[in-house]
Amino acid sequence: MVKYVVFKTSQRLAQHTIDEYEQHLSIFLCFLKQNNVISINGVNQLHILNYVKTINTKTMALAHIALRVLRSFFKYLYNQQVLNMDISCMIPKDNYKSQTTMPSVYTKKEIEKLIASVDTSCATGKRNYAVILVAARLGLRAFDIANIKFKNILWERNSIDLTQIKTGRKIELPLLSEVGNAIIDYLKYGRPESNETYVFLCARSPFNPISSSGIAQIVRNSFAKTDINTKQRKHGPHALRHSLAGRLLETHTTLPVISEVLGHENIESTKFYLRIDLTSLRQCMLEVPAVSPRFYSQKGGFYYV
Repeated sequence: MVKYVVFKTSQRLAQHTIDEYEQHLSIFLCFLKQNNVISINGVNQLHILNYVKTINTKTMALAHIALRVLRSFFKYLYNQQVLNMDISCMIPKDNYKSQTTMPSVYTKKEIEKLIASVDTSCATGKRNYAVILVAARLGLRAFDIANIKFKNILWERNSIDLTQIKTGRKIELPLLSEVGNAIIDYLKYGRPESNETYVFLCARSPFNPISSSGIAQIVRNSFAKTDINTKQRKHGPHALRHSLAGRLLETHTTLPVISEVLGHENIESTKFYLRIDLTSLRQCMLEVPAVSPRFYSQKGGFYYV
């Protein structure tokens, strides 16, 4: 498995993709150990089928990735002649198809209510407040928020300069006074004493850098403490990113500018957000042309009575 991960890394995949492969392979390895399989040559079709049964199919995307990783792993073993049989053919295929869903967005009023709901009287609250402001005002992904280091905050230029984990693209965003003040308040009165170079740390000892999942949990928990209706809407950091894009569209900000703010590699990714600009979409509506009454009474027609 380690050699396989090295092989996938050599294909210059993004780090979060490599982490995803390692995570699913680790789960599969634990399954094999529980079934006393100590060699890859001991894996058979029954093991594969029993493992597939353990995958949570309620999360279709996650199940799809798990099967894809497993299929790719065994294909690699066969191509490297580690196995004499191509077990990847035994791994069932799912019917998952990636659907382009509408982004979850919140109104300006809802975002302000979320921000105002955070209790900044305690150390953890100061951190959470700064995290939510960075997500809501700058639109950074959870990975990138967790990865912010002191060197990325250029106080003299009032900007945050970093390389996005997902795209590997460098972006420079304005350090808004509201965001900068929240970070300073956290650093002075909320951040534990540590030699870590990362800005945001866990609230409990040993005060390691917070993870992207920790960032997501902060936003979700903050939403849960409000009366904002999150039904049928995602309520993590990405929803704040989508909401920022929505507000920029409402103010008629051009797509190239929005693309720069969100750090997209190309403008095609930004076009994904056009569907949430309902005001502009309504301006594109056309009147339905009138239909002659004779259409409904024509002989042989569907509506003929």
